[in-house]
Amino acid sequence: MPPGRHPLPREFIAQHQRARIIAALAEETVEKGYRAVTVADIVRRAGIARNTFYENFSSKEDCFLAASEFAVKEALRRVVDAASKVDTWPARVNAGLAAFLHYVATEPALARTCIVEALSAGPAAVDRYERSIQAFVPLFRMGRKVSSKGEELPGTLEETIVGGIFWILYQRIIMGQAEQIESLLAELVEFSLTPYLGAEAAKRIAAEQPSTPTAG
Repeated sequence: MPPGRHPLPREFIAQHQRARIIAALAEETVEKGYRAVTVADIVRRAGIARNTFYENFSSKEDCFLAASEFAVKEALRRVVDAASKVDTWPARVNAGLAAFLHYVATEPALARTCIVEALSAGPAAVDRYERSIQAFVPLFRMGRKVSSKGEELPGTLEETIVGGIFWILYQRIIMGQAEQIESLLAELVEFSLTPYLGAEAAKRIAAEQPSTPTAG
């Protein structure tokens, strides 16, 4: 670009403001718990004017739901990106889970907000949490095509797998072990693949190390 001042596009500024507000909500939630957080707390943490908050969100709950939506979309983006770089479905599960756990470990405040606090933040937040789980279900349902058991598998299998993964992450987060979550990769891969491939094949694939995920 030629020298001189170049004002930032309005859309860029708006996206940056929303991101700052969401980050502030997550950080305040980690410190106080969602119910104790006020809009004033978020505004102060984000370093913005109160009217700027209301230009972006109608309420604290609206901001919370936006944080959940942002986190799920970003997690899915990273999972799909990592999975697309390998050829077989079992390897995709391995790579996708590695990317997901890496995201959770490197965004502990957002992870706690969306995985732990969502369950006590009201009906809309719980509904969003349930829809978050459903968003990951199709990625595992693909396993029916490579499994010798195919459609004999229980109809709720994928929901059980994803729900189990989220529950384990919930437990680790409330125990203050979010930064150690990536160490669960092999165990969760084996847990996820065993119903489709059998215990021996699942354990073998779980022992394989996918490439290190990045924020990309």
